[in-house]
Amino acid sequence: MPRFIDRFDRRRVFRLSLLAASLCGSAITGHAFAAETSSPPQQSLDDAWWTGSVIANSPAPLPKGHGYVESYFYDAKSPGVDAWGSQTYMLYGLSDRVTVGVRPLFGYTRIDGGGGSTHIGGGDIALHAQYALTTYSREKNRPALAVAIEESLPTGRYDRLDRASNGFGSGARTTTLGIYAQHYFWMPNGRILRGRVNISGSHSDRAHVRDLSVYGTSVGFAGDARPGNSVAFDNAWEYSITRNWVLATDFYYRHDAATILRDASGVRSRSHASDTFAVVPAIEYNWTPRVGVIFGTRYIPARGHNTRSLTPVVALSVFM
Repeated sequence: MPRFIDRFDRRRVFRLSLLAASLCGSAITGHAFAAETSSPPQQSLDDAWWTGSVIANSPAPLPKGHGYVESYFYDAKSPGVDAWGSQTYMLYGLSDRVTVGVRPLFGYTRIDGGGGSTHIGGGDIALHAQYALTTYSREKNRPALAVAIEESLPTGRYDRLDRASNGFGSGARTTTLGIYAQHYFWMPNGRILRGRVNISGSHSDRAHVRDLSVYGTSVGFAGDARPGNSVAFDNAWEYSITRNWVLATDFYYRHDAATILRDASGVRSRSHASDTFAVVPAIEYNWTPRVGVIFGTRYIPARGHNTRSLTPVVALSVFM
């Protein structure tokens, strides 16, 4: 709850981060020590099952005619606010190189002292397509690479709201271009470490805004808003402890340029640009190569105009 987060100061977060890092390090070095004494064979890719990580997208294409569904549920906790949300990636292998899909989003916000959402609301729906440039090859030491495009459609409510917390859309079309990379590394103990890198950039068009909105306008306002461009970088690592269990961590950075708001008379106001850093430790459990779950927590420290937030997240993935 938010009161707990208020007491969750930087020193405690730092100590917990050190503890998580120590546990990950102990797991890896412990396996490595066992490897030195018993010299086990290298783990095969078929013996490593994966779900995550929490943030990074996979460049690996779906086989033609197959589908993949991954549903996320989370609670973005910041002082005085719980922002619950759900988004689901529904992907389909159009060919052995082309993957397409859709990503709906839903949300609900609780605010201390009232003023939260009166109902669950739908956000903007995103259409996704990606093309595999290369597939992974251990023999050639070649990583998997893919380019992707995502178009976010302004389907969620964003203005003419009865209260601002009922808005989960942007009112603007947003185009995101990205490149994804993935590679496998064999540790000295024979276990597999999987690495991913995602780099993306987004551009939004104008949103026509009326009255109370997610842009902070009030009743009687008439004008438009242009969300600022953004760039994002994510570096993810997953360590296969056993066939079923995996440790994962994302290191995420995002820059959002200022949003420009203009009223009917032409007067402009500008929000602050923001830089967001996040670390997302997680653990995965995979029942089979096709079904898995991941539990994690995204931590964003307070920096500049960003407030500190802690977001527990769980996601279930199913390959069909």
